[in-house]
Amino acid sequence: MADKKIGEYYSPPVKMGKWEGFKKFLWNSETSQCLGRTGSSWAKILLFYIIFYAALTGFFAAIFTVFYQTLDNEKPKWMLDNGLIGSNPGLGFRPMPPEANVESTLVWYEASKKDNYKYWVEETSKFLKSYEDLEKQNQVNCSFEHPPPEDKVCGIDISTFAPCTADSQFGYNVARPCIFLKLNKIYNWVPEIYNDSKTLPEHMPEELKQHIKEKQSLRPNETNVVWVSCEGENPADVENIKARDYYPRMGFPRYYFPFKNIMGYIPPIVAVQFTVETGVLINIECKAWARNINHDRSDRRGSVHFELMVD
Repeated sequence: MADKKIGEYYSPPVKMGKWEGFKKFLWNSETSQCLGRTGSSWAKILLFYIIFYAALTGFFAAIFTVFYQTLDNEKPKWMLDNGLIGSNPGLGFRPMPPEANVESTLVWYEASKKDNYKYWVEETSKFLKSYEDLEKQNQVNCSFEHPPPEDKVCGIDISTFAPCTADSQFGYNVARPCIFLKLNKIYNWVPEIYNDSKTLPEHMPEELKQHIKEKQSLRPNETNVVWVSCEGENPADVENIKARDYYPRMGFPRYYFPFKNIMGYIPPIVAVQFTVETGVLINIECKAWARNINHDRSDRRGSVHFELMVD
């Protein structure tokens, strides 16, 4: 009689409480498992991730090494028209409104209240102090007759902006505020100067045309300037600007260009002191003038817009 095969059955696992089950999950003495894995299993996983992340790190390290080989610490790889910035510099103005009004371009204050115009004076002082605190290495005194030598840059004398100085409250206390203009830096950009009164563009302001003509006849060597003009945007704005004076001159001297990232370089600035009708909001547009500066009001290329209101 053939033997009967007795089936094998697995007994159900012993029911355990939550705490006992958790402790067994942490360490199972019967199977020598920690967190559900044996020591050899953990070793294999650890080895896998070490190799995986080492390969990943090496891959990205190789990519960045190759990438940095294409860069130059002294100059951008793509310059002028080949770069994102392009070859058309823009203008900026200082002081800027408070950060709470980051999108605002309105300079508004009451000349009779010191606490009211204090902010504008302090912001202008901070702006000029940032120039004074810059590294003076490689700086030399420049003039139209003595441009900077190779590998040297021109410094800026803050006293030449008088009366737009901290001692005179930058004119805010007498309702004649000073606005500082600066031309954005573009590496290796060289301005093509308007230094001949016979070839000036028709849309250039008459005041600037006359100024260039006078300079050409009296001091022709001082016409090598990226000229600056500030005008009211609308006829009413033009009428409400009684006067404007430029310090130390009506533009940025040619000897500050090109910018080549030489240590100590300081972008040139111009102070414009406005005498305006009080209690009126005035829209002002300032432009930089050179043959290779194009003006686009929508993109603010070659120009800057701000509003001025003195109560």
